[in-house]
Amino acid sequence: MLKHVREFSAWSDSGELAWDQVETVLEGMLGELAARVPEAGRVLLVPPDITRCYSGGGRIAAYLYHRLKEKAQVRIMPAVGTHRAMSRKEQEGFLGADIPEEVFLYHDWTKDTVKIGTVPGSFCKQVSGGRYCEDMDVEVNRLVVDGSFDLVISIGQVVPHEVIGMSNYTKNLLVGLGGRPMINGTHLLGALCNLEEIMGNVDSPVRAVFDYGEEHFLDLVPLVYILTVASEVQGRTAMEGIFAGASREVYRQAAALAARRCIVHTGRRAKKVVAYLEPEEFSTMWVGNKAVYRTRMMIEDGGELLVIAPGIRAFGENGEVDGLIRRYGYHGTPYTMELVEQGAFAGSGMVPAHMIHSSSEGRFSITYALDPEKLSRAEVCQAGYGYMDVEEALKRYPVTSMEDGWQVMEDGEEIYVVKAPALGLWKV
Repeated sequence: MLKHVREFSAWSDSGELAWDQVETVLEGMLGELAARVPEAGRVLLVPPDITRCYSGGGRIAAYLYHRLKEKAQVRIMPAVGTHRAMSRKEQEGFLGADIPEEVFLYHDWTKDTVKIGTVPGSFCKQVSGGRYCEDMDVEVNRLVVDGSFDLVISIGQVVPHEVIGMSNYTKNLLVGLGGRPMINGTHLLGALCNLEEIMGNVDSPVRAVFDYGEEHFLDLVPLVYILTVASEVQGRTAMEGIFAGASREVYRQAAALAARRCIVHTGRRAKKVVAYLEPEEFSTMWVGNKAVYRTRMMIEDGGELLVIAPGIRAFGENGEVDGLIRRYGYHGTPYTMELVEQGAFAGSGMVPAHMIHSSSEGRFSITYALDPEKLSRAEVCQAGYGYMDVEEALKRYPVTSMEDGWQVMEDGEEIYVVKAPALGLWKV
C-alpha cells in the first residue's frame, strides 16, 4: 500500500551515527508519511523487545511516540514473538519512563492472531530444495490487518540470524507479531536447511517464505519499516546505520551494511571461545543461545564454548517451550529429528529447530557458567550442557573488563572473547 514512499537512510563509514543523523532520517520519513497518509489518526509502532536492547529500536520508538502523540492515537506493540511480555521496568529502561504503561499492547502468539493466507507446500519445497514440503499458514496479530490502525511502523535491527540469514524486515511482523504455524514452520525450515548455509545471507529459504507472505497477504497493510544496524565500536554498542522506507530495497541496504559491520572473520578457528551474556538482556537460553549460533562456525573440532550468563534463569520463554527443552535437551540433529518423526513436538516445531541450532553436533563442548540459585547444575547437565559456577568463571575470565577477540591468559591459555554475541556472526 505504501510501496512507493521515498527511502531515507544514513550510515557511518567509520563508526557510530550521531543522533541528529538518526533524527534527520526519522523526520524525512515522517514528512513523507504525512503526505502519503495525511489522515493517519491511529498509529501502531512495532519495536523489538528487551532482548534486542542494543538495536536502538527503543529510542527510535520513543522518539516517534513523542512526535506523533499530539496528532494521533499511538500504541506500541513490541514484536515479542514467543517471548514473554516486557515488565514495566523493562518498558521504562528500553523506551523511557515517560511513555505511559497503557500505551503498550502485548502480542500473545497463541490467541491474538488471525490467518491471512497460506504459503503453499509446493513453494516451500521449491525454495528448500525438497527439505520442507508442507503448507505454512500465515498468521499475524489481528490488529495489524483489521483496520484498527491507519499506519503501522515496524522498527527493528538487521543482524546475522540463524533461521532467516539476516534478521528483521518482514520477520518483525510475521514472526514478531505472528502465530504458531509460521513461527514453527519457518524455524524448522531454517534448521533443515542448515544454519551454516543460511547465517549472514540476505536470501534464504525462510526469507523467501516471508517475502511470499508479504507480497500476497500484507499488500493492503499501511506498513513502513525502520531498520537499524548496530555493532561493537571501541568496546561499546553503537548504531551505525538507519534505513527507512516500505520496499525490500530498504532491507537490502541495511543487510549489506550488516554484512560489512556485523560479520567478524577470525582468520582461524579457536580452541576455546568465551562468550558473555548481559544479565539485563538475557534471562533464558532460548534467547541466550545466540552465543552458540553465532560462534559455532569458528570453534575447532574438540574445542570448547564457555558461555558466562549471570542472568539466565530458565530454558524457554514460556512454560511449553521450557518443558520440552528440559525433557529432551540439546543433543544434535539426528536425535532431535528422530523425536520429530515420533511426534514429540506436535504443534511446536520451533523447539526442535532451536535444539538443532543450539547443539555443536558433537564437534565441541558447550558449558554454561550460571548462578546456581537461578538454574542448577543438574538441570543444565540434564539438557546436555556442561556447568560452571558463574562466580568461578568470572574470576577465571573477567570478560567484562576484557577486550573482544584473541586473548592469552596469564597461564598461557589462548581464548577468543565475544562480549556481545547478539550483535554479530563470528566465522573463519
